[in-house]
Amino acid sequence: MKKSKILFLGGLVFLFLTSFSYDVSDVYICKGPQSKKYHYKKDCRGLKNCSTDIYSVPLSDAKNLGRTLCGWED
Repeated sequence: MKKSKILFLGGLVFLFLTSFSYDVSDVYICKGPQSKKYHYKKDCRGLKNCSTDIYSVPLSDAKNLGRTLCGWED
């Protein structure tokens, strides 16, 4: 009986913690000639070699430019 209560409470905690989603509206991109990714954080490791300024743009614009999520972000 006690074990089933612990499992039930653990399941509730798991559902609570995983029910939140991270809503991103703006992302960061580098406008260098080789740039192909977008980033959630301005200080992302993937932006350290950017040869131009780093720009904040809506996620939809980054995707329309053909950008994909940086491998350091997922």
